[in-house]
Amino acid sequence: MSNRLDRLVRSYSNFISIPWTHGLANEQRVLFAVYYKEDELKLRARIEEFQFATEAAGHNWLQLDITRLFPEWMASQKYREDYFEEPESLQTKYKKFAKQSVEKLAEQLEGNVDENTLVALIGCGTLFGFASVSDFVKQLSAYVPGRLLVLFPGEYIDNKYRLLDAKDGWGYLATAITAEN
Repeated sequence: MSNRLDRLVRSYSNFISIPWTHGLANEQRVLFAVYYKEDELKLRARIEEFQFATEAAGHNWLQLDITRLFPEWMASQKYREDYFEEPESLQTKYKKFAKQSVEKLAEQLEGNVDENTLVALIGCGTLFGFASVSDFVKQLSAYVPGRLLVLFPGEYIDNKYRLLDAKDGWGYLATAITAEN
C-alpha cells in the first residue's frame, strides 16, 4: 500500500494530464492539492514530482513560495516595532498585507506565464491568522492565465476547504485534488 503523498502525486499526475479547457473563469482554473498538515516537510521535499508531472503533461511550471511573505512584509513596515509591542494594532493592516503581497507576486508573474503555465503556490499555511487563503487565491488567480495550483495543508470535506485546524471552512470553485481521488 502506498503512502498518502504517493497517492496525492498520482492523483495530481492523472488530473494534470487531462487537456486543459480554455475560457474558464479565474476561480475555475485553480487547483487545490490537499494534504495533511503533518506532511508539509515531506511534500516540500517531493515538490519536483509535481513539477515533473506538469512538464510531462506538456505544461510549463512556475513555482511561488510564499513562506516568507509575511515576515518580509512586516520587516518593511515603518512602525514594525510598535506592532510588536501591540500586536492587536496590526490586525487592521492584514488586508493591506494581502493586497500588497498579491501585487508583489503579480509582478513576478508578469511576462513569465502564459495560458500553458501552471503556477504552483507553496507555503499558504503561513497565511494562517494573517490573510484568508480563499481571498488571497481569488486575487492571485486574476494574474494567472493558465492554472494555479495551491498546495494546501488542510482538509477538503463536503466541498469545503479547512486550512490547518481552522474551525471554519469555505466553499470554492477550485478543483480539489486529494490522495483519495
